[in-house]
Amino acid sequence: MTLSPLAGKPAPASVLVDIPRLLTAYYTGRPDASVAAQRVAFGTSGHRGSSFDLSFNEDHVLAITQAICLYRQEKGIDGPLFIGADTHALSTPAAASALEVLAANGVQVMLSKDDEYTPTPAVSHAILCYNRGRTQGLADGIVITPSHNPPQSGGFKYNPPNGGPADSDVTKWVEAKANELLAAGLAGVKRMDHTQALQAPTTHRHDYVSNYVADLENVIDFDVIRNAKLRLGVDPLGGAGVHYWSAIAEHYKLDLEVVNTEVDPTFRFMTVDWDGQIRMDPSSPYAMQGLIGLRERFDVAFACDPDHDRHGIVTADGLLQPNNYLAVAIDYLYRNRPQWRSDAAVGKTVVSSGLIDRVTKCLGRELYEVPVGFKYFAQGLFDGSLGFGGEESAGASFLRKDGSVWATDKDGLIPALLAAEMTARTGRNPSQAYADLTESLGKPFATRVEAKADPRQKALLSKLAPEQVKSTALAGEPIEQILSHAPGNGQAIGGLKVMTANGWFAARPSGTEDIYKIYAESFIDEAHLQRLVAEAQVLVDAAIA
Repeated sequence: MTLSPLAGKPAPASVLVDIPRLLTAYYTGRPDASVAAQRVAFGTSGHRGSSFDLSFNEDHVLAITQAICLYRQEKGIDGPLFIGADTHALSTPAAASALEVLAANGVQVMLSKDDEYTPTPAVSHAILCYNRGRTQGLADGIVITPSHNPPQSGGFKYNPPNGGPADSDVTKWVEAKANELLAAGLAGVKRMDHTQALQAPTTHRHDYVSNYVADLENVIDFDVIRNAKLRLGVDPLGGAGVHYWSAIAEHYKLDLEVVNTEVDPTFRFMTVDWDGQIRMDPSSPYAMQGLIGLRERFDVAFACDPDHDRHGIVTADGLLQPNNYLAVAIDYLYRNRPQWRSDAAVGKTVVSSGLIDRVTKCLGRELYEVPVGFKYFAQGLFDGSLGFGGEESAGASFLRKDGSVWATDKDGLIPALLAAEMTARTGRNPSQAYADLTESLGKPFATRVEAKADPRQKALLSKLAPEQVKSTALAGEPIEQILSHAPGNGQAIGGLKVMTANGWFAARPSGTEDIYKIYAESFIDEAHLQRLVAEAQVLVDAAIA
């Protein structure tokens, strides 16, 4: 990873995106369905791209929305569709394009009151609240967001009636149908004028902010936060939750300061990420320099990305690494949620910290380990068999205090507020809680590196079998386990994970670049970690040679 000289510094004018040009390209660009990079492609979090390179244009949005309408008809989903959009420049026109198709197809659409930006978790929450107790006329949703990606990015995600990200069987269906429509020049896409769509009898307004904020007391103990008189800080990073935080502070009478209320599609107020790009990533110390610089003002502070499905926690010690906070949150929650099911498991992805495994074992809980993708936690969170689901990229959600479902998609607001609750109840902030955990369970040293791999090698890596690994030792320890499928749900992890008593690595091909990624963690020291990474690269390179 080569660090840019701009990393952690205020964004200079030279890196700001030209918004008028970006929006013009959204409407005028015509993607070619015969070119792979210009087709609709659903990854772990929907279809993403930019209008500059013909990977996220109006044609994509019209085709995907029509495909979703056809999917709803096929599956008999005829309740309202809750739609949310974040603060990226492409999200507003994409929401308008989607509405034109939804209204023409007669779908009951729930737009936000006063055109408020809507976080991903508020859409998931709305779907689940509407569907509670219903067996027919079920609601679903669309979230228009490219998450924490740079300002020129656009994204489009479908959430079925379980409220979580659509599983791959759904996204493959929608993707195939959308590409058919693209290839046919959008023949078969129903659409009406935007003004007409806004006035259609099927278009309704929904107060996402009030409904979400008022219900938060069923997930977080605000009494204990308020009584502790904590000084809290939050940076929405110019995202969709910008007005949610002041509403939370007012509703629950918290001493919470929103340090930046600015919404600007260039995100010019950000400090630049590691590679010289603007990226609203609350888990990046470079992108989070603004809030880190204010840490002395608060007992605990936090930030979320543009669609508020990821969190970053800042204490007097600085930014807590995402994996480290997940372990702390799990330890706290399972000790302080007595109404959760006694068999509620802990959900993590295969590349999340081994510290979570150790915490889970101490708690006497079952570990549910799955491939990368929050969709694998949706059902467990829905039925209460999972108390918590978290992934290494600072995405998590957990149950209500009574053990029932809150959101089946990632929610950045509740882990942030949980940091305040645990500080208030225990008198120790998350960094101090992490220090306590590692003293008893061992301290992890972790990294992620990238290595070159051509498409053929990436395909080989994604299909590697454990028996293809000939080594019996890794970084001086016997190999205990080699996984190509996640132990929690038996799904392929799209790569390989190799484990020893005090370390592990996982290798996965990138979905968008000619590289593979190695995640590694040691419970010995930094030198052992570097040895793990070096041997992992040799092992993987030999297997895909």
